[in-house]
Amino acid sequence: MKIARLFLGLLVGWVSMAAWAESPDIPLKTLDGKTRNVSEFIGHGKWTVVVVWAHDCHICGSEIHEMTDFHQAHQAKDAVVLGVTIDGYDQVKEARQFVEKHKLPFVNLIAEPSQDVLMKFGGGQFVGTPTYYVYNPKGEIVGRNIGPVSRQEVETFMTTPDQPVDAGKS
Repeated sequence: MKIARLFLGLLVGWVSMAAWAESPDIPLKTLDGKTRNVSEFIGHGKWTVVVVWAHDCHICGSEIHEMTDFHQAHQAKDAVVLGVTIDGYDQVKEARQFVEKHKLPFVNLIAEPSQDVLMKFGGGQFVGTPTYYVYNPKGEIVGRNIGPVSRQEVETFMTTPDQPVDAGKS
């Protein structure tokens, strides 16, 4: 089951999409067990990048620093990152260790690896980790990428959300 939910290395590039929905209403727990809603982080005048990850995803571990750098550079002005792990509540300890190891400065929520939950983020069927969903400052989904993404690629996408970006290539 774990392998089925974590298709590593699949890269399709940014998929730009017409803004079609407002921020998703998805209650999830923090890694400390408090309930938060994804809508608290999306659509409040800033771009939001949601990165869906798993503690045992090798690409996630090697690339998550890009989102740390992006978050630290933009959080005070125009964008934030929200992490969502699909480790499920039975692996919260491993998820916490991932956050600590990579010193993630942004909020991370935990979800069960379920298509029902993950499809609520928008952008179609969930394929694997890492997956990035980009919401504009109004809270509308404007892009999705499956596979690694650099800080610069997200910044480029924010300035030209109607143009596909060749994500994952250095």
